[in-house]
Amino acid sequence: MSALTLTDIRIMDPESGRDEVGHVLIEDGRIAALGDTPVRGEVIDGHRLTCAPGLIDARVKAGEPGQENRETLATAAKAALAGGVTQIVVQPQTEPIIDDLSLVDFILRKGEALDVDVHVAGALTKGLDGRTMTEIGLMTDAGAVFFASGPNPVEDAQIMRRLMAYSATFNALISNSPVTPALSNGTCAHESDVSARLGLPAAPAISERIMAERDMALAELTGGRLLLDLISSAETVDSVRRVKGRDIDVSASVSINHLALNELDIGDYRTFAKLDPPLREERDRQALLRGVEDGTIDIIVSDHDPQSAGRKRLPFAEAAPGAVGLELLLAVGLKLAAEEELDLMAFLRAVTINPADLLGLKGGRLSVGAPADLVIFSETDPWVLDSEALLSRSKNTPFDDRRMTGRVRHTIKAGRIVYSAT
Repeated sequence: MSALTLTDIRIMDPESGRDEVGHVLIEDGRIAALGDTPVRGEVIDGHRLTCAPGLIDARVKAGEPGQENRETLATAAKAALAGGVTQIVVQPQTEPIIDDLSLVDFILRKGEALDVDVHVAGALTKGLDGRTMTEIGLMTDAGAVFFASGPNPVEDAQIMRRLMAYSATFNALISNSPVTPALSNGTCAHESDVSARLGLPAAPAISERIMAERDMALAELTGGRLLLDLISSAETVDSVRRVKGRDIDVSASVSINHLALNELDIGDYRTFAKLDPPLREERDRQALLRGVEDGTIDIIVSDHDPQSAGRKRLPFAEAAPGAVGLELLLAVGLKLAAEEELDLMAFLRAVTINPADLLGLKGGRLSVGAPADLVIFSETDPWVLDSEALLSRSKNTPFDDRRMTGRVRHTIKAGRIVYSAT
């Protein structure tokens, strides 16, 4: 019987709200005891360290299949473990698009050889064309945990209504990009004084709210389960908060980038800070932080989107949007907590138990009998991010050269130490 004990460590369980110093005993891949427990097996001294459930990142773009030069599942897994992430959900934007059960099966089989649990979000429409429904039922049976529209929304309200009604028969979760194409096509920034000064084509924040309001109304009509994917504006947070007061199955996600950065981080056309949705005003960032703390926003994701230097080092309007984030999801969250901008337990809840419950996954909890998928981290270690040291195959991050506070020391999967910081 294999055993591992974490001694005198801060135990944080977002499911129960438990926050205390004690021991964690792990036996045969599961948590055997917490608190005042005997010390057995290998020992990790947890003095001045914190233990939490392994993170679940529900929005990861992998280059495999089709764009392995940007990222493979294996390199994504290494980056995930270095960031304390033990489960990832791969988005459907691969080549080919993950729009049938054979591709769902392909990703899941590739993931079996890795030290992270790999899950799949299937495409909502064939080839992400926004028109032709996929076999949601068959892909659900194959193991897809939810269904996404990709970067472009399902624009036709009738098609979206049919998708929601159809998915409701399988209790499947679907997400649609909350953006109104008529207001956003051809833009690359948030409409504000900053984008006007920089001369960038920009879209108003209302573009997001209009589509979000439409989809929440369709969720009410059909009884479907809706995930508003990557909300970024104060207006949308207010809309979601109002709807959640009614009997409508709506949840929302936010990127860690939008919790930590605002439009000023674009600076002098910094393309590594070009994201989709675009970075918005400070008031939007503050509204997103409060939305996480009060439960309006359910999950925080890295929105891991690896891009080559060649696709980033272009004029701002032509550069590809996106940033790598698997390795940085926890680190940036710890920085926000250290600066007292975001409650640490609220952050952990949004990257562990909330995505686990929303997607029907095991893990996300630190309790006796639960899988021993854990992250051990320091809340206070100061360090400076060097993008070249990231384990992701691509290095595109807006946090390069930033001072950080707190980092991962160990990641444990099924009771085994699968990553340790050097």
